Amino acid sequence: MTMTRMRCALALSTLLLTAQAQATVVLVKTSAGNFEINLYDKTTPTTVANFLNYVNSKSYDGTFIHRNEPGFVLQGGGFKYNPALASPFVAIPQQAAIQNEPKWSNVKATIAMAKVSGNPNSATSQWFINLADNSANLDLQNGGFTVFGQVNALGMEVVTAISQLPSRVHSNFPGVPMRNYTSADAQANRPVTADNLVVIESVTVINTDQNSAASLNPKPNTLITNPTSNETAGGAFGGFAALLLLGLGWHRRR
Repeated sequence: MTMTRMRCALALSTLLLTAQAQATVVLVKTSAGNFEINLYDKTTPTTVANFLNYVNSKSYDGTFIHRNEPGFVLQGGGFKYNPALASPFVAIPQQAAIQNEPKWSNVKATIAMAKVSGNPNSATSQWFINLADNSANLDLQNGGFTVFGQVNALGMEVVTAISQLPSRVHSNFPGVPMRNYTSADAQANRPVTADNLVVIESVTVINTDQNSAASLNPKPNTLITNPTSNETAGGAFGGFAALLLLGLGWHRRR
């Protein structure tokens, strides 16, 4: 390869990497349907860059939705499933935790980062989609949960359908939405396979326009900037959410 060709190849590679870094819309393909997420990279740049690092390294490919709380959140981005192991829920490699950016409100259809209770700056790979308006509970709790994008309307139909799958049918999979698996299957000790989980097959960039979120109208998080309400916003449910929105921790097969 001549020096000129090498320079052209290097320039093309740099252009492609830049386009990836500036991406604002990703397509999430799952075994239960697909949805798009529009990222707020202009206003939550640290969080979006962190999320895209996992996307571009394909770390999310092959993970599964590991937590479903109907009417609250749907959570993923943390584990792959290997039934051949004694502890089949394998955590994906994590990058360094990031700084919290609680600028936007946790309303329905937004995506936010999960984190460890009591540590506002502990988000790594796990994320959750708000299935309802959780702003009164999550906008202030634990420093506020960072909203960094939103699912489009058609995509929320898929997300809602996933949240309606049974998620309490197997004692070793508490909160995990299950496909084609019933309580009778669990009682009969039928093995759980990847086909019974909502697997994230891939997450890919489909729009490289950084301003693609300009037409959106996210709701500002006013609780974190003007915390006049009780620190445990959401009442008794606040403690419930703090317990469950952990960036780490998982049930092992017994």
